[in-house]
Amino acid sequence: MTEVVSTEPPAHAGDEFERQPVPPPAQKGASAFWGMYAGEHTAGTEFMIGPLFVAWGASAFDLIFGLLLGNLLAVLTWRFLTAEIATQRRLTLYYQLERITGRKLVTLYNFFNGVLFCFLAGAMVTVSATAVGVPFGDRIQMPSFGDTWPTGVVWVLVCVVIGAAMTFVAVRGYGFVARVGHVAAPWMFLVFVACGVVMLTRLGTANLFEVMKPAAGSTPKIGFWGVVCFSWFCNAAMNLGMSDLSIFRFARKPSYGWASAAGMYLGHYVAWICAALLLVYWVRDKGADPTRGVPPGPMVWDAVGWAGLLCVIIAGWTTANPTIYRAGLAFQGMFPKMSRVAGTLIAGIVCTLASVFPAVAMKLLDFVGIYGTILCPVGAVIVVDHYLARRVGIPAEYAVRTGTSFNVAVLLAWAIPVIVAMYFYRAHGVNSFFLPLPTWLACGALYIVFTRLLNRTSTLAP
Repeated sequence: MTEVVSTEPPAHAGDEFERQPVPPPAQKGASAFWGMYAGEHTAGTEFMIGPLFVAWGASAFDLIFGLLLGNLLAVLTWRFLTAEIATQRRLTLYYQLERITGRKLVTLYNFFNGVLFCFLAGAMVTVSATAVGVPFGDRIQMPSFGDTWPTGVVWVLVCVVIGAAMTFVAVRGYGFVARVGHVAAPWMFLVFVACGVVMLTRLGTANLFEVMKPAAGSTPKIGFWGVVCFSWFCNAAMNLGMSDLSIFRFARKPSYGWASAAGMYLGHYVAWICAALLLVYWVRDKGADPTRGVPPGPMVWDAVGWAGLLCVIIAGWTTANPTIYRAGLAFQGMFPKMSRVAGTLIAGIVCTLASVFPAVAMKLLDFVGIYGTILCPVGAVIVVDHYLARRVGIPAEYAVRTGTSFNVAVLLAWAIPVIVAMYFYRAHGVNSFFLPLPTWLACGALYIVFTRLLNRTSTLAP
């Protein structure tokens, strides 16, 4: 493995080892990761994803057992791929990629990565804004599943204020982001559980198999394997795609990768099912149209009152904060002389602008599959570089060894599977959450093939 030598621009206030390995004094204990993952994934989007499963016709069996398996696969990916590489290299995703792909190509990747993460964080702001609007009644028109454009001037102002507050937290750095998640996660989880218990009480039964049945005569858009793949790959950019190298580089041990289980089973299991019950109740007892849905704020307000509204707002924060932090690192990676604080501010502005358009939040099941399909394949290049390069006879950290600024083999290995996947998504209606794994595997294999074909002079001495 090539030694990481720092020949970088002068440090800025607020920088966090973006272009050098994290030193031992800056590494963090397990609690920083358990709290952050619990907070990030027991979060605002859970209030959207749970009801979207209902709108797509998922059954109780699909959710209970599909989420059980899919979340286990996600945790194993974080633990045995992401955390292992992160604690051995201790570099951000962006700088590690730069050492393989070259400066010019990683700038292109950082652009896509940063923008897509901003859209995801914007969805969290949108969800939080639906809670702020509840006490104001009809003065703030809130979006439904079918809305794409802003619903009014006041809605835009609410999103701007919430986005600014979330950006402030992300600017403070990873340590502050982790503390926010650590403090918020326990009581947020209790609010999700309270929502589920209240809904089951109102529905008059605790039998999930009875209350969570697709409507008679309907054709479900998602089944067991769809739920498995969605729960595994909804964070594909972070685990398979190696974005969380930027988080786990601070971990003292790779075993801290198990901390992802706090998010998967508190948030992407219990919270999703409890949130799904909110829409089940509104469909059964209030006559809501499941295809149009109901904004999270009013449903949670109806279930548990002010505590629920506060939970929706804070839940959006705890997911958006680390997402904006990741996006800021991507933008900082595009311009190494720019500080991380400046990169994070840019990410916060883009995130806030995206949040006023409800389209991403209201179509979240599709969006997370698409952004995972675009971003996660490049993680396979890092896995090949770290584990397989010497075994298959290609150079590790190709750009560092050759001085290239644009590794064409990486571009082809990334672009070809993504283009093919998007063709099947658009032309044949393949659900987006089935696409990340095949694109990831194809990218890793093609990187080996193209490196040997295009870079023959360098493959003799890996």
